[in-house]
Amino acid sequence: MVTAQPAAPSAPEELHRTLLVRPPSPALADGELTHLERVPVDADLAARQWARYVDVFRGLGWAVRELPAADAHPDGVFVEDAVVVFDGSAGGAAGGLVVLTRPGALSRRGEIDSMRPVAEAAGREVAEIAEPGTLEGGDILKVGRTVYVGRTERTNAEGAAQLRALLEPRGWRVVEVPVTRALHLKSAVTALPDGTVIGYEPLVDDPGAFESFLAVPEAEGTAVVVLDPTTVLLSESAPATAQLLRGRGLTVLTTPVTEFEKLEGCVTCLSVRVR
Repeated sequence: MVTAQPAAPSAPEELHRTLLVRPPSPALADGELTHLERVPVDADLAARQWARYVDVFRGLGWAVRELPAADAHPDGVFVEDAVVVFDGSAGGAAGGLVVLTRPGALSRRGEIDSMRPVAEAAGREVAEIAEPGTLEGGDILKVGRTVYVGRTERTNAEGAAQLRALLEPRGWRVVEVPVTRALHLKSAVTALPDGTVIGYEPLVDDPGAFESFLAVPEAEGTAVVVLDPTTVLLSESAPATAQLLRGRGLTVLTTPVTEFEKLEGCVTCLSVRVR
């Protein structure tokens, strides 16, 4: 069953607008694949794209905390899958929770060890998904106080149940949704600042599972990182989606992530954003 430990009595390293990242492994091209055919990946280009991605956040005043390199883990750059951060009461971190996941991919479970000290330094209660549960952060989409949990090959029923047991007493609403057409829930959908869920319909099992859904014209446009109430970050590979979102009054920043997209990655999974 799920295990948890209370927050440390003091939190000198309390995180505020902090970006948690890990540099890509030279073995990135050997990462796991589920729904895409394997194609060549340029590790040097990936490293440059990763640096440019991080610079977007630095330019907006985010503090960047770089995790130790994990060269033995080709998927280690996708840090979002290893940990999920939840606020406590609405609008604040008091009583918040950090959940260390248990990846469904056996090759990724070693990534959790280097994430544990970061979680413990965040000044929030720390919980871990325990065997036989599996859960990856890419399957978790937060919209207001609702948490959508994708049921995928990487996140099983027991992992979802453990997360529900942790979150519902804290006032979160947990909704499980089927995902069969993409690696993770957030490979298929993410959410805009106003709570509208966006996705590329051929990748979405059930658009009706979400209270508000907007179809986007490109598969690469499914993933946005919300930077503030009016600004989002999007892949450079989705210009039509960028135009669509600008038409809704949003400021859209773009960055290239082609080498990570070849491995079913996107702009959300390259970091954990702690506000």
